[in-house]
Amino acid sequence: MLVDLTAVDFPKRSKRFEVVYHLMSLDFNCRLRVKTHVDETSCLPSICSLYKSSGWFEREVWDLFGIYFLNHPDLRRIMTDYGFEGHPFRKDFPLSGYLEARYDEGEKRVLLESIELAQEFRFFEFSNPWETNNK
Repeated sequence: MLVDLTAVDFPKRSKRFEVVYHLMSLDFNCRLRVKTHVDETSCLPSICSLYKSSGWFEREVWDLFGIYFLNHPDLRRIMTDYGFEGHPFRKDFPLSGYLEARYDEGEKRVLLESIELAQEFRFFEFSNPWETNNK
């Protein structure tokens, strides 16, 4: 049975994504990890015909990493909104995202606006609680 399917992003590699399949045999009480590598423009064949549970896993990997699965019956976003741009688990995705949503009372609707950081970056120097001044 397919237990899990996930990916890892290594942006400095030529094939930056490592797709990992975790399989388990109940008859033999053993597990198998299969890894494959793919770049941003290539696709992997879907395994939905072999493992029905892979449908959700492949949709999640598509949504969060942008890895396309060929011949997937319903490849669409599952974790982010349909109009969302980008793939948030990629290492090159900005930490704050591109847009923020807010409700405007005047227009009575939700507006999407570019991110604006309200304060400058500040460096905090935290003191170590284990070091005390024993004078």
